[in-house]
Amino acid sequence: MLEDDRVAEVYLERPERRSIAGNIYLGTVDNVLPGMEAAFIEIGLEKNGFLYVDEIVTPELEGKRHGRKIQDLISRGQTIMVQAVKDPMKTKGARLTTEISLPGRFLVLVPNGEGQGVSRRLDDDERLRLKDILKKIAPKDAGVIVRTAAEGASAEDIERDLVFLQKLWKSIQQRAKEAKPPELIYQEAELPLRVTRDLFTDNFERALVDNDQAFKRITGYLKKTSPHMVERVVRYKEKQALMDAFGVDAEIKSTLKRRVDLPSGGYLVFDYAEAFTVIDVNTGRFVGSRSRTSGARLEDTITKNNLEAVKEVVRQLRLRDIGGIIVIDFIDMANPKNRATVEAALRTELERDRTKTYVVEISPLGLVEMTRQNVTDGPREVMTKKCPTCGGDGIVVSEGTAALDVERRLRALAGGSRAQAYRVEVAAKVASLLVGPAAERLMELEAQTRRRFFLEGKENVHLDHFLVLAEGKREELAVKGPVDEGAEVELKLGEVGLHDPQAGVGKLDGYDVSVANASKLVGKKVKVRIERLLDGTAYASLTGQEQQAEDPITAEREAERPTRATAKKPSEPKPAKPEAKAAKTETKATKAEPKATKTVAKAPKAETTAEADAEDEAKPKRKTRRGSRGGRGRKKKSTTPATTAAATADNGAGEAEQIEQPVAKIHVPDRELGDGAEEADESVPPAALDGGETAPTPKKKTRRGTRGGRNRKRKTATPAATDGKEPQPAHTESANEEDWGYVPMSEWADDLSE
Repeated sequence: MLEDDRVAEVYLERPERRSIAGNIYLGTVDNVLPGMEAAFIEIGLEKNGFLYVDEIVTPELEGKRHGRKIQDLISRGQTIMVQAVKDPMKTKGARLTTEISLPGRFLVLVPNGEGQGVSRRLDDDERLRLKDILKKIAPKDAGVIVRTAAEGASAEDIERDLVFLQKLWKSIQQRAKEAKPPELIYQEAELPLRVTRDLFTDNFERALVDNDQAFKRITGYLKKTSPHMVERVVRYKEKQALMDAFGVDAEIKSTLKRRVDLPSGGYLVFDYAEAFTVIDVNTGRFVGSRSRTSGARLEDTITKNNLEAVKEVVRQLRLRDIGGIIVIDFIDMANPKNRATVEAALRTELERDRTKTYVVEISPLGLVEMTRQNVTDGPREVMTKKCPTCGGDGIVVSEGTAALDVERRLRALAGGSRAQAYRVEVAAKVASLLVGPAAERLMELEAQTRRRFFLEGKENVHLDHFLVLAEGKREELAVKGPVDEGAEVELKLGEVGLHDPQAGVGKLDGYDVSVANASKLVGKKVKVRIERLLDGTAYASLTGQEQQAEDPITAEREAERPTRATAKKPSEPKPAKPEAKAAKTETKATKAEPKATKTVAKAPKAETTAEADAEDEAKPKRKTRRGSRGGRGRKKKSTTPATTAAATADNGAGEAEQIEQPVAKIHVPDRELGDGAEEADESVPPAALDGGETAPTPKKKTRRGTRGGRNRKRKTATPAATDGKEPQPAHTESANEEDWGYVPMSEWADDLSE
């Protein structure tokens, strides 16, 4: 049906899939459900029909539909005459009613009803004229409704139509008495006659028919019902197909598309769900006026786009015959007046639709909720069927998911058999993913299962294709190729991999060799190692310098690196020059002259310096606590024989104890500055110098810590700390007149006082 030279409505029907709406059946009550207030009626179709309690009408119960119980009206196994009011859709069966109605050209006869009615689509004057005609001819035992097509019809045409419907009903009753349920008693007319009967009124200019049989049936029907409309039926005989000439085929195909473009650049998106259909309105390329002098705002642009979308939305609802709950998502408008304008435009456009609709007011979010009567399938349902792969969901599993599933099946196959090898046929793309670059994934699978898998890829099959061709010993199923596995060959890469775009493919004696990560080397000769031989294809890896490209930095690699640097081996010192080495030795000897080590010895006899040094070397190295005060690698201070003195004293045990004291670095003045007085060695007690028998003062234990320790410098003994003994002179001459010592500043006051 064309309006303003544009396709407005399309009605499709297939011979094997005719609509059952309007058919009358003699059925049997299969089940009564009091909890649902409904019953299922067996009418001879694949699924039972659904009969609601309010659809059960008998002459004695007319007008008393509410508050009734279905178990009081019908019972299981009862024979009942019903009429289909809605075709079976998806998982639901046909919707049935016991209120039989027979449509004619101008009237609708309701045999079990009462009263008269006139279509509200007609003008008031025409409705009054038809009511007057109806009062004269209406039967008393049935109801009659005057259709919209009766506009302008004479009283004779209406009476002729009523007589025909009454005879039809008597024939149906007679057939129902003789039939055995479930059985089809009355079938609605074919689609051309139904469209002519229901839609072809005085508002149409003409009807074009390109089939002789359909043309004869339509003209013959109109001669009996509306003779004045016969001349408007035209037989189309042009060379170009009727549907192509008026663009009907293109519009029918467009009903399968998800997106519909608007003239100004916006577009609509249709999404079909189980419960409702969603229509989304978008601006697309429509951005409003581009003139700088234009005062249009965003709100005006949105409103204009919504008003343009209203006309196309209603046209698509009629063209696609969308029924049920419909949600239209207009672009949000902030001004309530603009929302009211769009809503009013929608209601005005829906007046052209002959199907019953109910619209809820537009929400603040810009949503419009509406319902449209759903009687039969639209073009989308008639022209399409569910996908055998996805089952109507619109999605299928990816190749990676299929490869994982095949891998699991291979593991299960290996676990349930003792065969050494298997030859399996899978989809070509899945086989490529399952083998992996350089057959790494396949070799890992074989190592885990301890089996060999020889995969054969096959094109034009489903991704879940899995067929075990053979199983047995590895030698029997092994693939024979031009080279053996593990061999290194040189070949030229000619193309990129078909299923692996990162791989390069070369030829080797008619065998395809897929080289992992070599797509950038196509056209070059490379040296590769054959990893696996499969049916017609060998998988290899690079062995030359091409594979040495550094991998990018990743967080995983950085996390695996050690947090502490590895210890470096000590490098051998470079040999110094003889002159420089001698100079350094001389300098060290010069610096070591003023150093001295204080030593207190407990021994019956005095030992020489050389013997003391030998004893020190023989002792094992003493371990010290690691820390800030030193450790295993602490640099020890040197001790020279010239600055080491020994003192002996008998301690009753015959043991000698040597204690190292910290060495003090002093500055020695020139000999000319002094008067020749020499100082005795402070490390030897005065009693030992005089040859007396006095024992040395025992070593005092000190607490380790920051205030001192085992190696703390000891204070020089003063005359006041001699425990009542005769004070020793501060300066004691040594046996050697040439040696002289250092006088501490603390003893200068005694010399000055003397």
